[in-house]
Amino acid sequence: MSEKKILVPNIGDFKNVEVIEVLVKSGQQIKKNDPLITLESDKSSVEVPATDEGKINKINIKVGDKVSEGTEILSLETIGKKDESKKIAKVKENITPKEVVEETPKEIVPAVKKVTAEGISSASPKVRKFARELGADIVQIPGSKRAGRVTEDDVKKFVRSQVSVNEGKVERKIYKDEYPHEAFGEIEIKDLPRVKKLSGPQLVRSWTEIPHVTQHDEIDITEMEQFRTTLIDNYTGERIRISPLAFITRAVVNALKEYPNFNSSIDTATNKLIFKKYYHVGFAVDTPHGLMVPKMRNVDQMGLKEIYEELKRVSKLCKELKIDKKEFFGGSMTISSLGGIGGNFFTPIINPPEVAILGVGKTFEKVKKVNGQFIERKILPISLSYDHRVIDGAEGARFCVHLSKSLGKDFAFKLAV
Repeated sequence: MSEKKILVPNIGDFKNVEVIEVLVKSGQQIKKNDPLITLESDKSSVEVPATDEGKINKINIKVGDKVSEGTEILSLETIGKKDESKKIAKVKENITPKEVVEETPKEIVPAVKKVTAEGISSASPKVRKFARELGADIVQIPGSKRAGRVTEDDVKKFVRSQVSVNEGKVERKIYKDEYPHEAFGEIEIKDLPRVKKLSGPQLVRSWTEIPHVTQHDEIDITEMEQFRTTLIDNYTGERIRISPLAFITRAVVNALKEYPNFNSSIDTATNKLIFKKYYHVGFAVDTPHGLMVPKMRNVDQMGLKEIYEELKRVSKLCKELKIDKKEFFGGSMTISSLGGIGGNFFTPIINPPEVAILGVGKTFEKVKKVNGQFIERKILPISLSYDHRVIDGAEGARFCVHLSKSLGKDFAFKLAV
């Protein structure tokens, strides 16, 4: 018979944590990996298992005690000495280093380290999940704790090391695929369109540097559509054609006047907001050359028909590649409409230095209960993305409500008058 002390092992960031349960008692026969105690920190709780089997002589801690790595939990009577070669075999069988280190004598720790170097990384489930959410491979992350254990700080440092910002441009390390695409079948290689080459870095910068929040809503535009499709020229008797996008653009301008934070840009150098007194609305144009986002100037001074004609004029210039480069800059806010193609909700990416973008889906019909009756209504799906450094959720929700009212019954009737 020999006596062995069971100590609190390396349990990550746990230090001076409270014992909330003692799961064994003196005289009890226990087996390896049987739970002994439960510890709880302000983040989570964890059970500490037995690293040997035998009979408990004495329990040295109680509920309410504070423990750290190395604190003695109990003393155990064991029969003979374990065959250490079996533990080394476990290391070679790819047992997680954390588990092995906690139950392995110092003389075989080098074997554990060797396994870790060969591709097994020691980290808690929480840290592994954190790494996955950031798109990081836990095996590639060097750990700063004992036996190479990886912490959340190690994950953050690794991610920062993979991305750098140089004069506003995001630079990433380039990784080469282990196997080329042609190794799996026939491929075709084409040049990336010039417009996409130009817009790509801007999109990466936006997604990397701006904390995006996207809110989705459904707007009832039944009355607006009835009004829009019945517009008649009083002189010629011909129908006046105005696209839904013209109505949406006008509604966005009204909302920008009410909520000026949406018509601003953030100066990161001075940490100040620049409020714009003009209303230049950008809109996404699908062209054979790629997506372009020109601006319509001073939309607040235009009527619905003027907005519609300007949309057509600017779109034509983009498709013919005759638009001036300056017309892609100096916007208040952008509208990206997929209504002509299809789809409901999506996450539009903000076009910096703007702080918001409105995504518009295809109108669909939905049965709603109105005044006690079920009626078919026309619904416009919208997706509003905004920079959370400038705009909070409450203001984003109010902006959506304002759009809903502007495109609803009241707005349509005011235009009719």
